[in-house]
Amino acid sequence: MNKKTFIALSSVALLSACVNVNQPNANPSASSKPTDKGSVQNEKVTAAYEKLTFSANPALEARKKDKPVKVWPTLSPEAIQARAEEARRIQNMIPGSSLDDDDKAILTRLLNSYINAHELDTARIPFTGDSGFHTSPIHSAMQVRIKNAEDAWAWIERLNDMPRFFAQHTENMRRGIKTGWTAYSDPLETTTNQVKEQAEKEIAESVLYSPFNRLPDSISEQEKRDIISAGSRAVFGAIQAYIDMHKFLSEEYAQQARMRPGIASLKGGREAYAIAVEHHTAGAGYSVEEIHNLGLKEVARIRADMNEIIRETGFNGSFEEFVEFLRTDPQFYAETAKELIQIASAISKRLDAVLPQYFNMLPRLPYGVEPVPMSIAPGYTTGRYILGDAKIGRAGTYWVNTYALDQRPLYQLPALSAHEAVPGHHLQIALAQEMKDRPQYRTNYYATAFGEGWGLYAERIAGEAGIYTTPYERFGALSYEMWRACRLVADTGLHHFDWNREQAEQCFKENTALAPHNIKTEVTRYIGWPGQATAYKIGELKIRELRNRAETAFGDEFDIREFHDVLLGAGSLPMDRLEIRIDNWISEDSE
Repeated sequence: MNKKTFIALSSVALLSACVNVNQPNANPSASSKPTDKGSVQNEKVTAAYEKLTFSANPALEARKKDKPVKVWPTLSPEAIQARAEEARRIQNMIPGSSLDDDDKAILTRLLNSYINAHELDTARIPFTGDSGFHTSPIHSAMQVRIKNAEDAWAWIERLNDMPRFFAQHTENMRRGIKTGWTAYSDPLETTTNQVKEQAEKEIAESVLYSPFNRLPDSISEQEKRDIISAGSRAVFGAIQAYIDMHKFLSEEYAQQARMRPGIASLKGGREAYAIAVEHHTAGAGYSVEEIHNLGLKEVARIRADMNEIIRETGFNGSFEEFVEFLRTDPQFYAETAKELIQIASAISKRLDAVLPQYFNMLPRLPYGVEPVPMSIAPGYTTGRYILGDAKIGRAGTYWVNTYALDQRPLYQLPALSAHEAVPGHHLQIALAQEMKDRPQYRTNYYATAFGEGWGLYAERIAGEAGIYTTPYERFGALSYEMWRACRLVADTGLHHFDWNREQAEQCFKENTALAPHNIKTEVTRYIGWPGQATAYKIGELKIRELRNRAETAFGDEFDIREFHDVLLGAGSLPMDRLEIRIDNWISEDSE
């Protein structure tokens, strides 16, 4: 989403992204309203947690105070330890509060993230290959809107803080070298190339300079000249930070990259992976071995459905030959980046049109369709949602990767659009952002299994709505579902069973129509982001289970729109809390 965010087991903890909605019928949970007796303690807990998040992410504090951001986060070992100690103190305050059960569960999980970040020392590997500390300035530059001189000088201050920000990450990675916790060569190579690209930019060509190209007329001409001069020097210093980082990564860090792709080979790696999996699957209750076996089961089920579609098309040949046909026939690929964006936009409009059939509640925040910036596109995923922000007037964005067009099949584009735009990430996250009378930690919370499970479930809704108009698009949707099932197999294989890259890629090569480039970049992502890939299928299967439960309970009176409103009505929830919410709704409405 840019509709969103980043991080990694290099930050197995600070994954916070998505949200909650306060609407009719939105709170049939086992939660209770705060009492007067506990309300003071609630305010203390909320204020303490907010202060903690501000210390970890200055952008959140700036946004709340409606001020421009001037610095990057502080990620020294001392700062990380201090945040962990504060998180434990806040956890001890929770029992004395009258927070509802959902709030307690979510807040406890969020605080555990800070504790785990310290105990696992996740800062030692601060990138995933997909994103990381080095892409944060790029995303920020793309989102900065200079409305006045204060905004301009604040961006200059932030640029001037980049050498310090990068230097802290360098020291954390050096600690990783000393302790044997380093990245694998594949995510490292992608990251190094992304850093190199920024290091080679001229000042005026750098995306970091781009906010200065949009200075408002309200700034005097003299101050504009001062801003441009100071801004150019600041961008020069920021580019130098990229130069220094590239030198470190290529000449020092690369020599110490770990020998195996998964973290199973590292001291304490399997234990850290189990914590990462629990974090991302958010209370779903599966062990790593159970997730691996569930993946194998889902692969077999989906493969049978794919074979049925191949027979339907009348194709004479093997599964492998059919996939090769899909990968190589020009009819399935756009000829230009513009064409790909236009097709994605048209699909998104068709999805917009069917939403009232499935939802009573729709978000007010709009979204747009844009290409992934070429500065990061080569190593980036096929699509992504980038978070919008109504407060500052920024719509959500559905990013479509237009790099390597022969690797971006059109038959998969409807499923991708449903996942990243609507009814997937944009709808779910924007509704959550628009919740009223909720503490900020609820509106910012993102349970990976909930959010990504919803995205995968949204692909299924698109199928029900008739968005997939050809057997090839239905095969593409199944291929995407198979992709998520193979993730369960590959992620656990890499980080628990110590597989090599070839073993991790095998499931995708044998069972999906994913292009070779996509398989490579995706497996690189799993290598660099342990546990995150398990959330999609686990979350989707739980949502489908809850829907089946409601359909059975209500029979002919089942209302899909009401079910979706209740499902999304409290924002992002851990999966165990979501199950309680749906069960309570069923029991209350069926009495």
